[in-house]
Amino acid sequence: MKQVMQDLSGGRTYLELSPCPKVSSLSILVQTSNTLVSVGTEKMLLDFGRGNILQKALQQPDKVKQVLEKVSTDGLVSTVDAVRSKLDTPIPLGYCNVGTIVEMGEKAHGFKVGDRVVSNGNHAEFVTTTENLTAKIPDNVSNESASFTVIGAIALQGIRLLNPTLGECIVVTGLGLVGLLAVQLLKAQGCRVLAVDFDQNKLDLAKSFGAEIVNLSKGESLLNAAMIFSRQNGVDGVLITASTKSNEPLSQAARISRKRGRIVLVGVVGLEVSRDDFYEKELSFQVSCSYGPGRYDESYEKFGNDYPIGYVRWTEKRNFEAILDLLASGHISTEKLVTHQFKLDEVEQAYELVSQGNQLGILLQYNSDAEEHAVTEIAIECDKASDVCATSSSLGFIGAGNYARAVLLPCFSKTEAKLSAISSNSGITAVSLAKKFNVSLATSDYEKILASDVGAVVISTQHNSHAAIALSSIEHKKHVFLEKPLALNHVDIDLIEQALSTKNTIFTVGFNRRYSPHAIKMKSLLQSVNTPKTFIYTINAGHIPSDHWVQNEAVGGGRLVGECCHFIDLVRFLCGHKVVSYSINNMKAECSDSFSVSLSFEDGSIGLINYISVGGKSYPKEKLEVFCAGSVLLLNNFRMLTGYNWPGFKKMRTLRQDKGQRQCAQAFVSAIKTLDNSMLPPVDEILEVSRICLDLSMAR
Repeated sequence: MKQVMQDLSGGRTYLELSPCPKVSSLSILVQTSNTLVSVGTEKMLLDFGRGNILQKALQQPDKVKQVLEKVSTDGLVSTVDAVRSKLDTPIPLGYCNVGTIVEMGEKAHGFKVGDRVVSNGNHAEFVTTTENLTAKIPDNVSNESASFTVIGAIALQGIRLLNPTLGECIVVTGLGLVGLLAVQLLKAQGCRVLAVDFDQNKLDLAKSFGAEIVNLSKGESLLNAAMIFSRQNGVDGVLITASTKSNEPLSQAARISRKRGRIVLVGVVGLEVSRDDFYEKELSFQVSCSYGPGRYDESYEKFGNDYPIGYVRWTEKRNFEAILDLLASGHISTEKLVTHQFKLDEVEQAYELVSQGNQLGILLQYNSDAEEHAVTEIAIECDKASDVCATSSSLGFIGAGNYARAVLLPCFSKTEAKLSAISSNSGITAVSLAKKFNVSLATSDYEKILASDVGAVVISTQHNSHAAIALSSIEHKKHVFLEKPLALNHVDIDLIEQALSTKNTIFTVGFNRRYSPHAIKMKSLLQSVNTPKTFIYTINAGHIPSDHWVQNEAVGGGRLVGECCHFIDLVRFLCGHKVVSYSINNMKAECSDSFSVSLSFEDGSIGLINYISVGGKSYPKEKLEVFCAGSVLLLNNFRMLTGYNWPGFKKMRTLRQDKGQRQCAQAFVSAIKTLDNSMLPPVDEILEVSRICLDLSMAR
């Protein structure tokens, strides 16, 4: 299938051929009929991509601060690599999709194959969506009109926050698609509307929808017009749908509002205003979030858990349905909003218009073959000259998320292994990474990789799928590199242990820190000490929102299982003895992902792992101290190892932060080439650490 992508590093917009996305149990596969280009949002992305590095930085000062913090803790080289990886990743465009359902997941409800639906799917011939991001189109609403549903829902959510009542006078500032739809929605609600813009053509459209108008480009005074419009009282509410860096729209909104007036921001404007403008009138100001309640809530959007209608009347899905009802009744008209229509293959022409600005509705039309939804893999043209060794072990990558993109693929690409296939549920991510890393096959179905002749797989998917994919890989006689954690329950660990006992499989988990040159040096120094040791490992982990998938016990396993396994494994490796007892001490509920783990080893050594989520980012993420025999070793964030009173050793420093990922990848490749797993962590240690983490998690 074809999909519209944008290169963030250079701003190029192009069509990419990719596999059809995989349908999960909760998802719905839609064959696209047409999509609407969101000119405002997509132009911002286009402008960002075409800017140089300085212009990009000026547009995102908050990101610049994060980069500087990372430089101070992780070093310049690691930071540059991370930024480049982010900018080198193309992104899919579009979120206003209309099409026909061609396949339903077994747990997806409320629709059937053949239904015409709207969703926030991308500009692609096939998209997957979920129940709460999809709405059925009424029979008397055309596909072209329905494509405005998502944009209409954005306008509607802003109006719901503004809470206008019948007869109130409302100003709409900015007459793009959102603004012009907002004018119609407000008129349908019985409001008087004053529309404001610099473009006379857009103002004429607003006037045709029943609004009074103010043309700022002609020097017309908004304050005077608003006072006359509101009978000298000041307007009841202002809906700002403009896109500008200027502070003027918000400042104007305050000046034209009545006492205790309401201002809602739907667009993007400068937010530096005079306090007095708001203070004297006791104005209320609110920023609207996209389509409505449920947006960015994974439980609602991905897993289909709806909010009770008695408590949350208007969710994003119900806002979609409300817009479709208004289209069906004729209270919203979209015909005048369509300025251009293009076939999908003409997408570069369409985005050239977007880059010029001042456009309204640009529709993309699709004519894909319904059978294409069965195509889940495509061949990628590779540079054969860069196949380092055609006879070496071949690898298939299952999962193409951030860690695979930024760390695993770069590391494995520098080994002598041949990267042969990569999968992602969306398909398009697999394609972009396959092209970047010279991989010959991209697929949206990882089972295609297991059925192929690759000798080994690297599994880097969401944590809840690790055990099942690992077990299937072992059954398919593949060697397995599995990103941590091993599994999210003891049953799966037992099944993996049983499978490994009956198969001649090289198997490892990505406990990379034990491969760091700093850790190797510490291990060699500690081997000369026969007395018990004390390990104090401090992890300044930082905050992760409670609704992040890692925090979901069923999906990510929580931070203890999902990440702390790294630190337990490193201490276990350095000590070199089994853990005989362990316990956990938690902070109180509001800091529930901060905890201390205590370990006791069979040689008398002890370990204390302090996992802290409430620290500051400018402090190093990891510090490990080892006390023994009158000496101390201090590892600072895998950049500096210092010996205190340590005979023959004072300091070791690497040019960049080195957590051992590259060496870990090389060890696995060497193991599968020689069928010698002695360079990998013993399986019994992997199982031991994994079971400890699960026990500690259950004890919390």
